[in-house]
Formats: sequence, structure tokens, C-alpha cells
Amino acid sequence: MEQVIEFFENITRSQIIDILIAVAIILIFRIFSSTIAYAIIRLFKFKEKKAKIIKESAFYTPLRIFFIIFGFYIAIVFLKKPLNISQEIMDFVTKLFRIVSILAFAKGLASSFTLNSGFVKKFKNKSKKNIEDSTLKFILKGIRVIIYIIAGFIVTSELGVNLNGIIAGLGIGGVIVTLAAQDTAKNLFGGFVIFLDKPFAVGDWVQMDTYEGTIEDITFRSTRLRTFENSVVNIPNSIISNASIINWSKMEQRRYRFNLKIELNTPLEKLEKFKKRVEDMLRARDAIDDDSIIVKFDAITNNGLNVLICSYTDSVDYNTYLEEVEDINCKIMKILKEENIELAYDTKTVHLKN
Repeated sequence: MEQVIEFFENITRSQIIDILIAVAIILIFRIFSSTIAYAIIRLFKFKEKKAKIIKESAFYTPLRIFFIIFGFYIAIVFLKKPLNISQEIMDFVTKLFRIVSILAFAKGLASSFTLNSGFVKKFKNKSKKNIEDSTLKFILKGIRVIIYIIAGFIVTSELGVNLNGIIAGLGIGGVIVTLAAQDTAKNLFGGFVIFLDKPFAVGDWVQMDTYEGTIEDITFRSTRLRTFENSVVNIPNSIISNASIINWSKMEQRRYRFNLKIELNTPLEKLEKFKKRVEDMLRARDAIDDDSIIVKFDAITNNGLNVLICSYTDSVDYNTYLEEVEDINCKIMKILKEENIELAYDTKTVHLKN
């Protein structure tokens, strides 16, 4: 505190002017950082006319931050001689400027590898392979992790830490880390299995063991599933990789199956006419696969005559399927009424002894 007071007591007019110039440098870089960042990105996107899209570029914000920090750095370098700043402080400032520059570049590069970035969209459009968003998202997460790891090593090197010692330490502690992180390693391996096998994608309706719902996200460690009770379950990938998975979203058709019991005393002529009318009704429906239609008198029970009605419908969406089923059931009931056929009900005969 005494040194600061002494500095302001002994400050000269020349030093005041130099400080004001340094402040002006900081303000100029602060004011024009957006313009400079915009101009640099515009050089690489000279065909793009919309300013909004250029400002949404992954490198726009990191470049703005870089030039603001660069303004501070230039100002401090300018004041080195007038204020007699020591070399130790200048070395620290230079090192800090390098670290911020590395992190800003890493942030911009990592932000380039997202589903919304123009680079990824162009790659996806030009790719001959139809890559699902969930798979691509998984790959992009891996790339971003690698970028940040490399940036971390470079920053560590800038701080003067011996990387050879760290690498050697990783070799010695590898066994300990492996033993302590077996579950994490299993989950990561499970994530790669999901990526390679592609049993489901984000948005699919799946059922596995005791879980059923819609896939919301797939990460390295776990998969997030929203159940039909609107709760969220994070399932470790190691469990998913060993589970039997039913992907209901992959259905091409849904099956309609119904057993109809008719009274035992129904004449065969009525039964055959009823079967024919039901079959014709199903064939007349656009959503029903004609080749899959089955209407058969398949069993005689103690309570009645069983008619099996089975077919496949193209109505895969559950709500649409229920509407289709409801309409079919209503038409079957109408045919029963028109043919004066009664349904059979379970009955029991009880004999009483005196």
C-alpha cells in the first residue's frame, strides 16, 4: 500500500500521459474487438452476406475475447518502460496472455464440432453415408474432449510443468486408475458398442429390462431415457450394452389380433357369412396389409365358437393405431348386430346335491 501511495506521489506528467495512452489502447481494442472478429471471419466466409450468421460462427466470441485480452497485453507492454515494470511481471503477463489465447482458440475449435455448426452441416450434407444425429453427436463429443485434453497439455506446458514426469506418472498409476475406474471404463466401452451397433437413436421409443420410454440423449457414460410417467432415467451404458433392447420406433407395421367368442348355437352359415364380411371389411381398409389378414374359426370351447381375427396395419404411431383399432372394432360390432349373432360369455354349471 505504501508503494502505491509513493508511486502516485512521485508520478510524473509523462507517466500520466503514458497511462492514459495505455487506457486508450485498452478501450480501442475493447470497442473494436467485435468489428475485428467480424472482419476476420468474413475473410473466410466471404460468400456469406448475413451478419447474423457470421456472428453465430464458433470463432466469433473467442476472437472477441482474444482481442480484448490482446488490448490489455499491448497496454502493459507499452507501460513496461515508463513504469519500470519488472521482467518477472512481464514474463507472468506474457504467459497469462498465451494461456488465454490457447483456451480461446480451443473454445472456438471445439465449438466448430457441434451439430449446429456450419462445418458439420456441410460435412453431413456432402457425406455419402446417412449418419444419424445421435451417432454424429457422439463422435463430435469425442472430438471436443480430445481438443480440450490437448489444450490442457499445452497450458500445463506453458505453466512450466514437466510433461514427461506426468506421462511417466500415468504409466505407474495406470493400474491404480484402471482398478478404481472399472465401472467408468465399462460405461465408455458400452458407449462405443451403442455407437457401433446403433440399436437406437435420440427420439426412439425403446424397451429394455425394466425401462421403457423415449431416448433423450446418449453420452459417453450413460443414456438418458424419459419414461411414459415423464420421469428421467440415466442408464449406464454398460447395462445397455448387455441388455435385450426392443426398439418400437423401428416397427414397420403393428399387429391387430383379436379372439371373438360366438354362441355355440350359432348356425355355420351365419358364421361363414360373418367371417366373409369381416375379411372384406379389413381388405377395404387402406391401412391394412391384405396379405396378412386372417379370419378363421379356430377353436370350439365349452363357452362358444372362437373366431381369430388377425392382421397387420401400417398405422405405426400409437395414437393412430388405437384409432384404427377402434374403428375396426366398431365395424365388427355392427356386422354382428346386422347378422343377429350373439357373443358368448364364460359360464359355469353348478350341480347341487340334496
